[in-house]
Amino acid sequence: MADYTIREYEDVDYEVVRDIFVAGMSEYVPSVCLHLLKQPWIQLTLVCLFCILLLSSKSFLLPVLAVTLLLAIGRQLLVYVWSTYIEQKLKEDLLDIRKTYMESKGSCFWVAECNGIVVATVAAMPSEKAEGELRLKRMSVRRAYRGGGIAKALTRVVMDFARQNGYTAVVLDTTVVQHEAQRLYERLGFRRDGAAAAPMLLSDVVNFVVYPYRYDIPHGELKTQ
Repeated sequence: MADYTIREYEDVDYEVVRDIFVAGMSEYVPSVCLHLLKQPWIQLTLVCLFCILLLSSKSFLLPVLAVTLLLAIGRQLLVYVWSTYIEQKLKEDLLDIRKTYMESKGSCFWVAECNGIVVATVAAMPSEKAEGELRLKRMSVRRAYRGGGIAKALTRVVMDFARQNGYTAVVLDTTVVQHEAQRLYERLGFRRDGAAAAPMLLSDVVNFVVYPYRYDIPHGELKTQ
């Protein structure tokens, strides 16, 4: 693994930062599909449909084709919903990164470079839910550069930023399919803080939940401004 450096965001990074976000989020489509297929009611629906068509048509091919078509339609619907979510985020905090993070008090955005190429991102801003908490956002590492400690280093940068700016905790959200991210945060001392439905279409129905995590900064490590 080549050496990497972490620095604050610059305007020249704008397009690559957005590309990294889109690529990272798009990678979760197969995992989300697998998660949906594991839901008992979806499995029951597919089995019932297969059996009904098999009994009514006396043909094995028809129910196979019908279930395959239904799965293909479902995947396309998921891709549409997921793409809509990504586009929404691109129009929110990632539309004007400098204004959102670099020019806002208590916020910042960092990138990791490897051989002069930006390969990872992370951001932090004050939590909208609780005063004194810093929210970690937009953590993403290009696939080819994972496993070298970049995500861990970026997380620690955010934790140090929180200490230096007097925050009492770092908080973040992960989805039910982000297993690697959950293991990373837990190794760094974060603890899971409940669960909630994801802010997406039909998330309650398909059991697609968000796991909040938090890291409470020891009082002795806080630096007052």
